Amino acid sequence: MFFFHIERKMEALAAILVLLSVDLLSLGVVQTEGGAVEGLSRSTGLFSSVDIFKGIPFADIPKRWEKPTPHPGWSGVLQATKYRERCLQVNLLQTKTQGSEDCLYLNIFVPQGLKLSMNLPVMVYLFGGAFLLGASNDVEVLGQSLYDGVELADRGNVIVVTVNYRVGTLGFLSSGDQRLPGNYGLWDQHAAISWVKRNIEKFGGNPDNMTIFGQSAGAASVSYQMLSPYSRGLFRRAISQCGVALSPWAHQREPFKLLKKIASKVGCWRTDVDLMISCLKMTDPVGVTMAGKIDVLLLLGKGVVMDLLELAPVVDGDFIPDEPSRLFSNTGQFDYMAGVNSMDGHIFAGVDVPSINKRNGNITEQVRGVLAGLTKERTGPIVDRALDLYSSTWGSPPDQALMKKTVADIETDFLFLVPTQTALKLHANGARTYSYLFNMKTRIPGFPAWVEAEHAEDLQYLFGKPFSFALAYFPRHRDLSNYMIKYWTNFARTGDPNQGESRVPVPWPTFTRTYQPYLTINHQMSKSSVRLACTLQSQYVSFPVIGTYPQVPLLKQRDYHPGLPIQRYCPRPP
Repeated sequence: MFFFHIERKMEALAAILVLLSVDLLSLGVVQTEGGAVEGLSRSTGLFSSVDIFKGIPFADIPKRWEKPTPHPGWSGVLQATKYRERCLQVNLLQTKTQGSEDCLYLNIFVPQGLKLSMNLPVMVYLFGGAFLLGASNDVEVLGQSLYDGVELADRGNVIVVTVNYRVGTLGFLSSGDQRLPGNYGLWDQHAAISWVKRNIEKFGGNPDNMTIFGQSAGAASVSYQMLSPYSRGLFRRAISQCGVALSPWAHQREPFKLLKKIASKVGCWRTDVDLMISCLKMTDPVGVTMAGKIDVLLLLGKGVVMDLLELAPVVDGDFIPDEPSRLFSNTGQFDYMAGVNSMDGHIFAGVDVPSINKRNGNITEQVRGVLAGLTKERTGPIVDRALDLYSSTWGSPPDQALMKKTVADIETDFLFLVPTQTALKLHANGARTYSYLFNMKTRIPGFPAWVEAEHAEDLQYLFGKPFSFALAYFPRHRDLSNYMIKYWTNFARTGDPNQGESRVPVPWPTFTRTYQPYLTINHQMSKSSVRLACTLQSQYVSFPVIGTYPQVPLLKQRDYHPGLPIQRYCPRPP
């Protein structure tokens, strides 16, 4: 009897060991168009893992201010186990450069279960950074990038791809004509998406079910990729998080002026434009890169931070053949999801009016100054009407905390909300469209109590940081992360955030030209999370520098609900 029990226990142990061996299931060596690659496998559970391939080249080393070209390939097996360098760029403090011109690489995260994955949806991520900086493995903490795709891939059962692209002067400098057309960073993104389309089936992905998504400049890049005629049939869906091509910071309207400025900084100013460009091409790339840096100290008290964000895509007659607002007929083939964070503009407002983050100080005149700087109207009816609109809830005497929040709301509207809502309306003529507002309370310490979801704060939840760094978060953060991953990956799988492999907490209605609901995303989701955008049709405020599309109603600030972070929405459900 004793030996019988021992035998049964040994059989059970053997069975467990067999099951545990499933964790080791991986793709192994994968043959791509350039050659064979082999990555690593990371266990994510008893019967799950994620295959990780880092640093796969999707194009050759780019020549200065030229479109990317195919990679020549390699012999043997490429060990895709380390991130490659970011594209040459200034650092965050604008004090020096980092990265390399040899930078066109991507990373792939493939979830595995009891059997090798096949025909999975594919999500290609484009990073943000004002078209000036950033990388596919940016913001590393304890050896893990903010954009590490393991949690998103594993919990959403999708393949996640993150890509590098050229930024700064090497990615977006332009002469405004065919001599130096610009948009090299957009061409890099296109080359990466095309590489994924051609090769992802070998990794278990469905090349006919691809979604591109991005945040900030990456979100605007997603928008540009949708608008470009070169994207026809390339992917099926797109997600813009806090930025679109219509955003005022996402379109360079005076590229030649900027070219001359950069050339002067590096000693290449010439009256002959061809000679000036030739000089730039022969100049040390580090110097050219540093010439594109921004100096926030020059801004204080003299304007708005948006004026310093000079490097951006241009209308080149090729990748972007016309004004972005005139290209939305190209987007009808794509399902689209777009939204903003409740205080996307706060970080920029804090630069323009530093006192909004201080306990004391009267900022009445500074509110007018911000409106004047954004509208490019120092005086006149535009500023007066905008100020009347935003100050209608201040009370008498004005509540200083509310006034400070108003500055953040103004910049959120101008830089993110109004352009995004306009893009959604222009897209709603075509495929399925969804609008959202992310309004989770900020986790950044030191800010006033009224500060809510900052620019880029959504990313930690989408990429599952509350799970991978569990001790740094609370259960409510994991709830939110879970909700976002479900909505995003359902959308990638089916084109409908409500339908897929994951059950969502609240049905998300579609956005149309005549019916414009949005989903409020936070950790407390219920039927009241669905609301309707509220506009005053009789009040129009034009922001001329946004673009040439028709004037749009500025969403009015209203104190309808004490828990509603952006108060420019109707409180009633649709």
